[in-house]
Amino acid sequence: MIGAAARSAPALIWLLATIGILVLFAPLLAVLLRIEWAQVPAILTSDTALQALRLSLMTAALATVLCVILGVPIAIVLTRLTGFAAVLLRGAVMLPLILPPLVGGMALLLLFGRGGMLGEVGLQLQFTTAAVVLAQAFVAMPFLVISVEGALRSADRELEAVAEGLGARPVTVLRRVTLPLIAPALSSGIILSFTRALGEFGATAMFAGNSPGTTQTIPLAIYTAFNGAGVGRDTALALALLLICIAFATLLLLHGRPATRELLAKGAQ
Repeated sequence: MIGAAARSAPALIWLLATIGILVLFAPLLAVLLRIEWAQVPAILTSDTALQALRLSLMTAALATVLCVILGVPIAIVLTRLTGFAAVLLRGAVMLPLILPPLVGGMALLLLFGRGGMLGEVGLQLQFTTAAVVLAQAFVAMPFLVISVEGALRSADRELEAVAEGLGARPVTVLRRVTLPLIAPALSSGIILSFTRALGEFGATAMFAGNSPGTTQTIPLAIYTAFNGAGVGRDTALALALLLICIAFATLLLLHGRPATRELLAKGAQ
């Protein structure tokens, strides 16, 4: 009886929770109810959809690789730093999670665009497929860094010390001890980064544009189709269904992983 009472909640809490659930899921339900299910296979196999899907998968995969190559070292450095330096670096890493994606896209444009700081010396990436990859990596990297950093901080550092004491080189310790220890968190971070990259819209639109076959990813194809009429909206809804299914599959893959709980506890969305 005491346990049941401890788990109970006031009626107002249940009411507010129900309203909150409706706010979260009613829009998704509206999408599902408006879809012309008989047309979904034809739409998803059309040239426009397949082109956007191929580009999205390719750029998201490349962005995820970039996140791993750069994000894992950042996470390792974060666990080695202390004081203001650690706070400053962690804040910089978290910033893309807080900034509106359009601001990130504008910042990339001012750096790599025509007349930008690096654009003036010939490194112009705007409106290219490379710009899509860079924009996706910019918004997705924090997910991997936070996941890996949390795992590194909770890992048994004595194992690394033993390996170093036995004469293992730092690279060997990283490859044979550290990375295997954080493998579950790393895989969670990779999945989260890939999914975030796949759904990126704002920074991509600002920095890479919306050129079919070159920079038009699934979110941009949805935006373009939904601003049309008739069959265009059916295409947008079918592509939205595809992204919803990918997101749901991601939740199933990540269900119960400690690294995911750590990431959510730090307020990532």
